[in-house]
Amino acid sequence: MFPSLDARRSAASQAPVGLPLALDSGFGDLAGDALDLVERRYGDRGLAVSRERFSSRRDQGDIVCTAREHVDERIVGTLSVRFDGPAGLHADLLFRRELDEWRSDGESLCEFGGLAVDKHAHDPKRVLAQIFHLGYLHAHRRARCDRLVIEVNPRHIGFYRRCLGLVPMTAARHNPRVNAPAVLMSIDFATIREQISLWGGRPDSLASARTLYPLAWDEATEATMFAQLP
Repeated sequence: MFPSLDARRSAASQAPVGLPLALDSGFGDLAGDALDLVERRYGDRGLAVSRERFSSRRDQGDIVCTAREHVDERIVGTLSVRFDGPAGLHADLLFRRELDEWRSDGESLCEFGGLAVDKHAHDPKRVLAQIFHLGYLHAHRRARCDRLVIEVNPRHIGFYRRCLGLVPMTAARHNPRVNAPAVLMSIDFATIREQISLWGGRPDSLASARTLYPLAWDEATEATMFAQLP
């Protein structure tokens, strides 16, 4: 049996000493403070959030990644990693044809969802970059998935393209789960690997890189975090 997120919090995967964030991850549903953050941030944008159990090839549900600030142990970021399987992914509701084309080409898919960063976090960009890096470790380094897919509101396309290199693959379609339009965006994990190798651990290069990858971990820190995955 995989431990739930709540059961793992006493043995969380901590970022190395000196880093401003503590990163956790565990198998289970989005719940507790992490769900509260998602509901609050999605609600700020007028989006609905349903308390559903996400489909995943893992019996215990998604991998839920969280970021906490050391000062008050408050969750300031969350991300759900969803693996493809017989039940498919959330994105299949609107974008099954596109996802099936990748599947037919032999690509294994992973979906990131439930992404939320507290607007009052000390460094929201670092929170996003590092929780994204943690999701990448689970999805690509450990599960060997080939391609990442996400659903985003059309007004956020520019941000995800610029900051993380995701590419829009479709026109907007109405998503009944959040009662808002959504666009499918994607990137292959090999490209993410290249960007992390190029920029990770170089925060001074943030302006010249014009992406968030300089706020990702360097090779040594990534190895430490990878060794601590549940």
